[in-house]
This record gives sequence, C-alpha cells and structure tokens, in this order.
Amino acid sequence: MSSTLVNPPLIDVRGLRVAFGDKEVVHGIDFQIGAGEKLALVGESGSGKTVTALSLLRLVQNADVAGVAKLYGGERAQDVRDLISLPERQLRGIRGKEIAMIFQEPMTALNALYTVGDQIAEVLELHEGLSARAAHAAAVQLLADTGIPEPARRAQAFPHQLSGGQRQRAMIAMALACKPRLLLADEPTTALDVTVRAQILELLAELQRKHGMAVLLITHDLNLVRRFADRVAVMENGHIVEHGAVATVFEAPQHPYTRKLIESHPERNVAPVAASGGAPVLEAKALRVIYPVPRPGIGGWFRKGEFVAVQGADFRIAPGETLGVVGESGSGKSTLALAALGLLRHQGALKVTGKDWAVDRASDLGLRRVMQVVFQDPFSSLSPRMTVEQIVGEGLRVHAPQLDVQARRTRSLAALADVGLSEAQFPSLLDRYPHEFSGGQRQRLAIARALIVDPQLLVLDEPTSALDVTIQKQVLALLQRLQRERGLSYLLITHDVEVIRAMAHQVIVMKDGAILETGAVERVLDAPEHPYTKKLVAAALLE
Repeated sequence: MSSTLVNPPLIDVRGLRVAFGDKEVVHGIDFQIGAGEKLALVGESGSGKTVTALSLLRLVQNADVAGVAKLYGGERAQDVRDLISLPERQLRGIRGKEIAMIFQEPMTALNALYTVGDQIAEVLELHEGLSARAAHAAAVQLLADTGIPEPARRAQAFPHQLSGGQRQRAMIAMALACKPRLLLADEPTTALDVTVRAQILELLAELQRKHGMAVLLITHDLNLVRRFADRVAVMENGHIVEHGAVATVFEAPQHPYTRKLIESHPERNVAPVAASGGAPVLEAKALRVIYPVPRPGIGGWFRKGEFVAVQGADFRIAPGETLGVVGESGSGKSTLALAALGLLRHQGALKVTGKDWAVDRASDLGLRRVMQVVFQDPFSSLSPRMTVEQIVGEGLRVHAPQLDVQARRTRSLAALADVGLSEAQFPSLLDRYPHEFSGGQRQRLAIARALIVDPQLLVLDEPTSALDVTIQKQVLALLQRLQRERGLSYLLITHDVEVIRAMAHQVIVMKDGAILETGAVERVLDAPEHPYTKKLVAAALLE
C-alpha cells in the first residue's frame, strides 16, 4: 500500500495483530495513511475494522495487541512514536488532540449525565487550555458547523433529548474540537439522513484541506467510500484481502468478497396491497404532538412554552401495506412512530384497528399485541442481562399468560426459526445473551421478539441503518418475506431513500413536523413535486 501514497506517511502500521485470549481476530495486517489522506476500511460486521482502529489508541479492553504503529510528527516534525508500545501517560496526550475518534454509537459514547455542550467544552479545556466561557462558545460553534439547528439551545440538551442524527453530529463536533492530525471515523454517518450525510462529508473534507487532517474511515457504506475516500482497504475475517485506489477497486474488484460487497443493494420484492373494504390497521387524522419546552426569562418560571413536533398529520395503513416515513433528523419521524405506538399523548384522531389509544396500561393492552416495534439499534434495545429465551418470550408472559414454560419455549424457538436463527446454528440458543451475536443476528432477535405475539403491524424505526450492506439486504429480504407470508403491515421510519424504494407501497415526506408530500412510492420518488422531496431524492442519487 505504501507505493500508492502521494504524501509522506502520517501513520505506518505493520504486522498488527489483535487477540482475545487464544482467539486472534486481526491477523498481521499492514497499512499506511499519508498526511492529509482519506483511507477507507470496509467490510462486514465482525471483519475486524473497528477493533483495528481502536487498537491504534489501545482502547480495546482485554485484548493482546502486537505489531508496530508508527506515528510521524507532532511537536517536532522529526518525532516518531510507536502507538503500540507508547506508555499510557504519553498516549493520553495523543488521544483527542493528535488522534481523535468518532464512535459508532453516540448514545453509549456520550455521557448521559452531562449536556452535549459541556462534553465538547471539556475536550477544549483539557487539550487547548480554554476558559470555561471560551470553551462553551467554541462548542456552540462546532455544533453549528456540523449542521445542528439552534446550536446554542442544543448545547444545553442532554444526549437523550437529541435525535439519533443530532447525537451523531455532537460526537463529530467533539472529535473535531482540537483539529486532530488523524481522525478515526467509525461509521460517522450511520444515523444521518442523506442530506446531512453530504454536509458532514463536506465538513470533513473542508477541515482536512484546512488543517491537513488525515482520515481513517471505517464503514460498511460503499457509496460513502466512493464519494469520500482516496484509497480503500477491504477486510474479511481479520485480513486485508484487497486494497488500492477507490476508482480502481470499485471499477475492477479482484477479490470475490469485494465483488459481493459492491453488488449488495436493497431489492424491491413486495406484493401489491390487496383491495379491501375493511378498516385500516392504523389511521391518523390531524395528529398533533407537542412537547413542553422552557421559556426564556422569568416568565419561564410560571409557564412552559410549546414545541410542535408533529403537526396535523393524516395517514392510513391498510392490511399488508408498508407506509414509509422519510425525512431528515429532527423532522418528527420518530415522534410520529412513538405516538402511533401509544407512547406519547397526542391531539387529533389515532386509531389502531378502529380503536383509539386510551394511554392507559390496562385499556391499551389488547392494542399493544396488535402493534409491535423493532428499534434502530438492536444492541441497546436488547437487555444485556436477559437470555434469548427471556427476550423473545417476554411478550408471551404479558399477552399469553396462560402458556406454561414449555409452551413459551416452543413458541420462542418457532419465532427464532422464522427469522433464520436455529439451535443447529447456535447450540443452546435460548440460553445465550445478545452480546454473543452479530449486529444482523441481534436485529433478527428483535424481529422475533416482535413477531411472537402475532401482531398485525410492525413499527420499524431505522431497522437497517446500523447494519452493513450485505446484512441490510438480508434483513430487508426477511421483512419482505414475513409481510407476504403473514400479511403484516409496516410503518417504516427511515432516512434511507433506497430502503423506502425497496420496501414501501406509500410514502410520506416530513420536515419540521409537517407532512410535505405523500403518495405512492413510485410517484413520489420518481416524480417528486415538493422542493424538499426533490432535494432528498437528489442527495440519494448522488450516493
């Protein structure tokens, strides 16, 4: 790889090996990153991408790391330091200042007890020596640079008060605070919609040009690699199987694994919705959701202000139909889903199989069996302290208490087999825990948990955004098959236009809580009428 470098190397990695006990997961890989260069490391979940990046800063717990990772330059141009053998005290001075990292899961990487502004300011105070006031002002500016609306207000928010995309942007702002020489970006745009993804790429490119920053981009998004990187290295099972200039690798991939990644695209395979005169599974008329927010000044002591998260939404979902909801982060998509699930108080009419939510535990129990949810991040939505049997069978204990333990086990195994998980693949399957499965397998567990009570409608909240391209294709094919076999309806929340195109019958486009355009998916995506829809579709086509 060194022969393809244009600039002098910033980091030179040789013979990197990472093992957990007697199991080696990274097998003696070599790569270099030149000053100001963008190298993409791609591969499926479990290929060793993230472990490789974390090992450079020795952030992998209980791992044996061997090899050499020379970092060139620093306070003096002639400095050369081996990150693998460097004392921990010296390495602390490099982390965050010379080498920064954007982590994949911002909800777990951000501290839930501090505002995002305070967390960004802490980095500036520690490494740049800024005063608290100056650090806070710089934090607000960094949030603005990453495209977060109302950055001063968002700086005062805690992580749980931000959308998934906004949390990811806050993580990016924190990583870029000290203008590092090398940025390790682990899936930096996973939770972002297509338009904001483009903004982040432009931001990273601008900072790279301005400060000569190099980037190691870890991703499963091949479109992102095509648009952003200079070179690409493809990892499979801890080995680099192919590397080279992005254009060369994408136009003429040599390794079968690389060809498999490039050819993995969502495919549309949905049955047309049967004509029916029956009641819709879900129907909303003039749906409105309001959040209280603090008012400025003394008046805020006595009365809260209002933030309208969803305003006047009308939609219906027929049996066997998929309604896609697409829009940028903060558009109101997830709030719409939570209201549909009966988890938020709302104004207007919202009926599930013809019945209104009472927002009362006892009254709503029957409706909760009709409507289940699959969340965006299976790692955080599945309890790490519960076994597969407890997770999947939990719904039966609530909705079918008459079943005994053996009946629940039988139903759980059947639901798992329906999503492609069996005891033949995973001995003692019901006794395993979520951490023993890959990301795609965990999402299958989440789908099995939802299906076990025989619902009529699933709310799918970004069900594939955290998955690599090959697993995404498999999960979408699974959802399509389940819909055909069971007549399921889906409320699909996503920022991915291609997922909408592959899965949805109807689509609504949201921005700032309002529905801007709605209709059949082919009409809306192929001939959009609203300027905002045109912008979303154009951004997706660029990828």
